[in-house]
Amino acid sequence: MNTQYVTRLPENIVSDAAIAFLRKYGVGTDFIARGGDRIGIIYTERGASQRPSSVVYDRKHSSVAEASVDCFDWSRIFDYADWFHFTGITPALSESAAAITEKACIEAKKRGITVSCDLNYRKKLWTTENAGVTMRRLLPYADVLIANEEDAEKVLGIKAGNTDVTTGKLDSEGYIDVAGQISKEFGIPYIATTLRKSISASVNDWSAMLYHNGKTYFSKNYTIQIVNRVGGGDSFAGGLIYAMRSGMEDREVLEFAAAASCLKHSIEMDFNLVSVDQTANLMNGDGSGRVQR
Repeated sequence: MNTQYVTRLPENIVSDAAIAFLRKYGVGTDFIARGGDRIGIIYTERGASQRPSSVVYDRKHSSVAEASVDCFDWSRIFDYADWFHFTGITPALSESAAAITEKACIEAKKRGITVSCDLNYRKKLWTTENAGVTMRRLLPYADVLIANEEDAEKVLGIKAGNTDVTTGKLDSEGYIDVAGQISKEFGIPYIATTLRKSISASVNDWSAMLYHNGKTYFSKNYTIQIVNRVGGGDSFAGGLIYAMRSGMEDREVLEFAAAASCLKHSIEMDFNLVSVDQTANLMNGDGSGRVQR
């Protein structure tokens, strides 16, 4: 599907290389603003077995964190758009980034554009108090919300009952209750939740839930031998958006998104490079991993 990635990057050859990399995979870059001094950087030490992965953010004073509201012409950006997606990481970068995100949501709703949000709480970027205040201001614009159990608890103060992600204890009724509370408070019809049971840093059980106006669906469960889990949540969001825009029924939407994210865990770097057909094959039950000849 045609997409545009909206951000701000400095005028240098590193940014040029990043933009070329996006274009290589068909991501639209027409609305990337240029300016500022640096690109935000993330360092990831990959865990294995019982040693967890660790992330260091070096994002202060990045171009997008220091962008202003007038850096983006939303009338032009949204001219042909029918869906706008943002994550909680963007408003976490700075007060100005939060203001830009809110402006984008306002302009999207003016035009009848569907808005989706991945809550994506990151404790190394902001406090639970700041996250709660900001995201409560943004969530009323959302039509679709993606949030795991930590996001809901840390940002919104809504905890899934009988659940402990550290020990791997997940209770489906608790997740249904959380989704219902969020939907009621913010008027969001679709709530999607990823359910990750960490057996170790190398092996995870992975599934998902979709709540739509009081009706709940759970996907099949996948036991994943992880190659790289970075981008697992984003690939779930991408699969969900693709499936919803393709007109799939709710259960198909959920299964497609869960399968897309499962496959991403087997791929290096943070792009999900699997095709629609490969995702559909897994979604429909072919998880053997046999060599394709």
